[in-house]
Amino acid sequence: MSAEQVLRVTPQTFARYREGLIALLVDAVHHGASVGFMANLDPAQASQYFNEVHTQLEQGSVLLWVLVEDQRVLASVQLALCQKANGLNRAEVQKLLVLNEARRRGLGQVLIHALEQGARQQHRGLLHLDTEAGSPAENFYSALGYTRVGELPNYCRSPDGHYSPTAIYFKTLSEPQ
Repeated sequence: MSAEQVLRVTPQTFARYREGLIALLVDAVHHGASVGFMANLDPAQASQYFNEVHTQLEQGSVLLWVLVEDQRVLASVQLALCQKANGLNRAEVQKLLVLNEARRRGLGQVLIHALEQGARQQHRGLLHLDTEAGSPAENFYSALGYTRVGELPNYCRSPDGHYSPTAIYFKTLSEPQ
């Protein structure tokens, strides 16, 4: 078994990881991940979504990391860079995904550390995210130093269709310059 590698995906390398990203997203949603898609997500819908991600990579508004092992995408995370003139110090952590069979191996933590380093390189000192309130993700982000601000009721639908609150978190990496 080869070692796991965390790689930043660029517009030029995106095609290499595209099919793995599609499979990862479908797997995550089918195992209940509340990441903006419903349980009937199919590869064609996931492919369309990743067309949009590729465009955002080309525009420089999103950064994407994958964690691969033996050429297989096991996990990924995105960082959406605020493009507003008054928000160039902040970015949003999005779609931390880990294949169901690869969970509980610390892959999410490895990816978040890579994402935070990438945020620093982009001079983004304030990270924020939302996650389903009451989910295991809350403990995960708290353990990594993210602070819970509060929650919004009925914010999103889980893949099975029920509405649930979302918890808002932030982490300060550095003060604005």
